[in-house]
Amino acid sequence: MAARDIEYVEYFAGEAAAAVEYFSTGFGFTPVARNAAAATDSVLLTQGTVRLVITSGPGAHDFLAKHGDGIADIAISCDDPERSWRAAASAGALVSRSEHGRPVIPGFGDVSHTLLPHAAAGSLRHLPHGAGWRLLNSPRTPATSGRIRVLDHVAVCIEGGTLDAVADYYSAALGLDRYSSEYVAVGDQAMDSIVVRSDSDLVTFTLVAPVPGKSPGQLDGFLGRNSGPGVQHLAFLVDEIIPAVREYGDRGVEFLDTPDGYYDALAERFAGLREAINDLRATNVLADRDEWGYLLQLFTRSATERNTMFCELIQRRGSKGFGSSNIRALYEAVERDRLVVE
Repeated sequence: MAARDIEYVEYFAGEAAAAVEYFSTGFGFTPVARNAAAATDSVLLTQGTVRLVITSGPGAHDFLAKHGDGIADIAISCDDPERSWRAAASAGALVSRSEHGRPVIPGFGDVSHTLLPHAAAGSLRHLPHGAGWRLLNSPRTPATSGRIRVLDHVAVCIEGGTLDAVADYYSAALGLDRYSSEYVAVGDQAMDSIVVRSDSDLVTFTLVAPVPGKSPGQLDGFLGRNSGPGVQHLAFLVDEIIPAVREYGDRGVEFLDTPDGYYDALAERFAGLREAINDLRATNVLADRDEWGYLLQLFTRSATERNTMFCELIQRRGSKGFGSSNIRALYEAVERDRLVVE
């Protein structure tokens, strides 16, 4: 029943053309196929191994009315989809099947997981909304090119007090093991997180939640604007983050600012990075390390009307973590951005 890979991520958009433009022009994704059905109109974007489906139309209206633009389905390939479906049902989940008979299990909030056989990876016929997919004659570069290689992880904002139950559910249904946990306090606000990951290392969810009893903060704001749990951000793995940030910034992608004092402290923490500090400072890129190596990361501003989902760029040089030392910096940066927007 073990989860093997994220087959595709389906993003519901009120203005599909704008969403396609954001990911294709901003991040260099390539539109490669389209499926225009009665209830939905979907475009498949690819880059590296990432497959992003942008969907609009009457079939997306209920989700959009409640949550605004965001991720509605994260399709997962499994060793045995039917067994995973039954395991989720045994764990108390209200399982279902798609209109084409595929097993579907609930995830968090109104986000679902379509379960697919692992051998189906990369097949157009296993995309959502039936067999109506048609290849596009795109003038863009081949889908395998670009800076983004892999969907490194998906960060999920859930309600306070539910972390353990959600992590246990993913273990029972999809065989995702607990990888790490983190508690961050910023003033009188606090957040908890648990990372769950597949044995293949290709399915990773970072579950984040506000701590009950603490003052409301950015995660409470997300839950309010999103009308419940949902995907907070998608993290894209790149080989070289600094040129990626510069390129995407020139294409119109907006990134969060990092306090200048962060880099003064960083020079003391990372003696080996002192020569690169100026480039990091100029691009607002964050740095962290663990016993395996280091990573560099940066987060975009949300491009959604409700200021909910955003994206992350991450470069790994051996590190297997998620920037524990940067969680506070991210929290504070998003909090500043939230206060400006609100």
